[in-house]
Amino acid sequence: MDFEFDDDQRELQRSVREVLDNECPPSYVRRIVEDGHDPADLWATLTSLDWPALALDPEVGGLGMTWVEQAIVLEASGHAAAPGPFLATTTQFAPAIREVGSADERLRFLGPVASGERTGTLAVDEGSGTWDPADVEATATADGGGWVLTGTKDFVVDGDTADEVAIALRVGDELRLAVVPGTDLDAEPLDPVDPTTRHARIHLGGVRIDGDRLLGTGDATVAIRRSLEEAATAVALTTVGACQHILDLDLEHVNERHQFGVPIGSFQAVKHKLADMYRDIERARALGYFAALCLAGDDPRRERAASMAKASAGECQRRVVQDGLQLFGGIGYTWEHDLHLFLRRAKVGDLHFGTASHHRRLVARLTLDSAYPV
Repeated sequence: MDFEFDDDQRELQRSVREVLDNECPPSYVRRIVEDGHDPADLWATLTSLDWPALALDPEVGGLGMTWVEQAIVLEASGHAAAPGPFLATTTQFAPAIREVGSADERLRFLGPVASGERTGTLAVDEGSGTWDPADVEATATADGGGWVLTGTKDFVVDGDTADEVAIALRVGDELRLAVVPGTDLDAEPLDPVDPTTRHARIHLGGVRIDGDRLLGTGDATVAIRRSLEEAATAVALTTVGACQHILDLDLEHVNERHQFGVPIGSFQAVKHKLADMYRDIERARALGYFAALCLAGDDPRRERAASMAKASAGECQRRVVQDGLQLFGGIGYTWEHDLHLFLRRAKVGDLHFGTASHHRRLVARLTLDSAYPV
């Protein structure tokens, strides 16, 4: 695998960072956190640049780029703590529809995503914090030409704002995926750790959908697992981006802050912390892009690579949040300093789609299964 960007990818990285620096500076993020500003204007900018269409197939109106280009945008969005529906729509909703739906269903639901007309999200969690098909209790029951849904889904990203919600359900003995209009759902907003990443608890409570909103024709367990590999990789990369911003702020601070007549960055103990932070970020970034390469090539190692990326990003944020805050001293605890915007984004990233400890256990199981097949 080639971990070096080509010229087009380097140009994409430069232009994405420039756009987000201009359109989503910390002052904009503060408007979300402090005033509840609706990031629809940022979403409009991203759609005008075709970012939602970046990695979608041309058959649905996408640009047909790879997961590596997607990864470049995701890392930059984490670095900016960018709010809005981009993450859930492109890396949760879109992969689930692509993996489960037929060609007609993909065109129906992903065409509006590619054009920026619709947003979406994925609801799979029953409240355990990790996804296991055996834990899915929500159901769909046939009712004439449609389906009646029951159950609850927790921690749905953008669950109270998305135009469409893809929901994992049981239909008899099969696991299926239904797409429900967001306006038909009873979505309860949850108090967020990071206000730039909205969460909701969705109560299905007898919601009725048309028959053509139940996707596919058979059990969707494998397809949903594949889509969750993309979702976990995406969160890992945004977490890396947030951690990098924390390190950037720390480097600036330790060179400006003087003690005993010299910058505190010259102290050996401070250098050690910065070096450890840098090491962990680089390791998490490398594993994130390795996972992106596996997804781009549909490499058989993709499941393990996604878990490795998610575990490393979670462990990275633990060190970077702790040491990054400590290096700022008292000012790091203040609301007025921008540091907390990125601490929150990094911290909440560990909680989405399984924590570092969960994914480390999964990597161990996958490794042992391949070494000692039954």
